[in-house]
Amino acid sequence: MFAVYASAMDFDHPLNGLEWGERPEPDVPPGWTTVDVRAASLNHHDLWSLRGVGLDPEYLPMILGCDAAGLDADGNEVVAYPVVGATGHGVGPRETPTILTERYQGTLAERVAVPQWNLVPKPPELSFAEAACLPTAWLTAYRMLFTKAEVRPGDSVLVQGAGGGVATAAIVLGAAAGLRMFATSRDEEKRRRARELGAEGVFEAGARLPHRVDAVLETVGAATWSHSLKSLATGGTVVISGATSGPNPPSGELNRLFFRELRVLGSTMGTKEELQGLLNFCVAKGVRPVIDSTYPMDRPREAFERLAGGEVFGKVVLER
Repeated sequence: MFAVYASAMDFDHPLNGLEWGERPEPDVPPGWTTVDVRAASLNHHDLWSLRGVGLDPEYLPMILGCDAAGLDADGNEVVAYPVVGATGHGVGPRETPTILTERYQGTLAERVAVPQWNLVPKPPELSFAEAACLPTAWLTAYRMLFTKAEVRPGDSVLVQGAGGGVATAAIVLGAAAGLRMFATSRDEEKRRRARELGAEGVFEAGARLPHRVDAVLETVGAATWSHSLKSLATGGTVVISGATSGPNPPSGELNRLFFRELRVLGSTMGTKEELQGLLNFCVAKGVRPVIDSTYPMDRPREAFERLAGGEVFGKVVLER
């Protein structure tokens, strides 16, 4: 079958290890099934895999891609939940949960194998491309907002680094839920588009906000950490799910943390139940994922170059 895969790792030049072509059909252990992939979206996780972060060389070549929507063995439209072993389904209770492409072949292929338990019905209101955007970035944003930050309608939330998949998802989901959403970006065009998505206020990176917020969603890391803490109201929460600018901020600002009684929470992905909740939310509120661009599955180089270039606003999707 046709697939897009990592054949080697190069931290400084990750696309050097990107290849596409014929790969063996997926192995289907007991309790697993296959999905005929119709659309799959890219994540920065794929670039990190090509850099050798989170992927052991012994698993090469590795088909990339965490997210997919397609047809199950019975022809039902489904979305694949990408965490394998979350509750032991399909692998046994002692296996550490892992996301597709870390130990198991990914979704950028004609077919992908996942535990039967990992399949979630795709709502007919969503296209395959839209549904394929949800299981990683959008699920991460959903969990950050509603499970971790515990914000309620009327609360204010700052999203650092508007433009990425998680950031755009958070703006759309938060605005649809009645939250007062604020966003930052160094790029004027991304600030304009963030406002179109429902952000009440958009600002240059590091700018002072009109007032302190109840929660900050942090995926940028070192470059925005100090601003995130300064932007929080007393008792506020910063939720972290990534650190694209680096994981080690120059100052932990511990005094600010305890004087203002701030909460710092980590968040990774989400549960299958939260994915189902996200799908239901999208249907109920008419929310649709923000798609930056789509490419045919057999033109992955262009899609990865688009993602690696850093100018995306929303998700990059490969379609079959």
